[in-house]
Amino acid sequence: MFTIVDDIAIHARIDGAADAPAVVLLHSLGTSAAVWDLQVESLRQHFRVICPDFRGHGLTEATPGDYTIAGLAGDITGLLDRLGVARAHLGGLSIGGMVAQHLAAATPERFASLALCDTAMAIPPASFWQERVALVRRDGLGAIEEAVLARWISPACMKTAAGRGLRTMFRRTSVEGYAGCALAIATADLAPRIAGLAIPTLVLIGAYDEATPRASAEALCAALPQARLVVIGDAAHIPTVEAPDAVTAALLHFFLSQGER
Repeated sequence: MFTIVDDIAIHARIDGAADAPAVVLLHSLGTSAAVWDLQVESLRQHFRVICPDFRGHGLTEATPGDYTIAGLAGDITGLLDRLGVARAHLGGLSIGGMVAQHLAAATPERFASLALCDTAMAIPPASFWQERVALVRRDGLGAIEEAVLARWISPACMKTAAGRGLRTMFRRTSVEGYAGCALAIATADLAPRIAGLAIPTLVLIGAYDEATPRASAEALCAALPQARLVVIGDAAHIPTVEAPDAVTAALLHFFLSQGER
């Protein structure tokens, strides 16, 4: 479905019974809501699952200029308001996890639990993101495609149907959306916002993630007093695609364990 939030047409996939507890899942940079497809098939049996596309990703409109984590969070808040979702479980992958941290810190009463997958409070250095943005704005996303995919998943996974689909998601991301979100990461530091946040939290990390490594996951657990860490074996930065069954099992168990909070 599509809805207008601050003059932007935002797309979201919505599955499950309308009266079921809500789960909101936020995707990673350069992908779309489809990165959660394999989890949605199981989660929808118990929850109303809402998977939006960020600005300039998937089917959501792009806007020019630099984005911020706060601005992306505002898009999600507006979407949930339009849908009448007052309370939900919240999950995020990579930049989606950063947006989820911002949302949970800003309105903790709105979120029953938090699942942070292959993400961090900050992903420095800013110069890395600034140089990448300059490159894609000049030469397009093809200039970084192989380097990005190599950090997302293993060579074996790239050959699978899911891995090829992930490549297609990346190719269909707009340059404006990718660049804007990359600069949101460059300027993000969630540590002051989330320190001591008292919300049940699951921190997931692919064992071979180099983009947001285990140290980032452990730092999240240290900052969040109700967090626990789960390591997903045989996966890198996008375990929702590379190890979908393990991610689904972890999320399903975690969200169901929170009951109707």
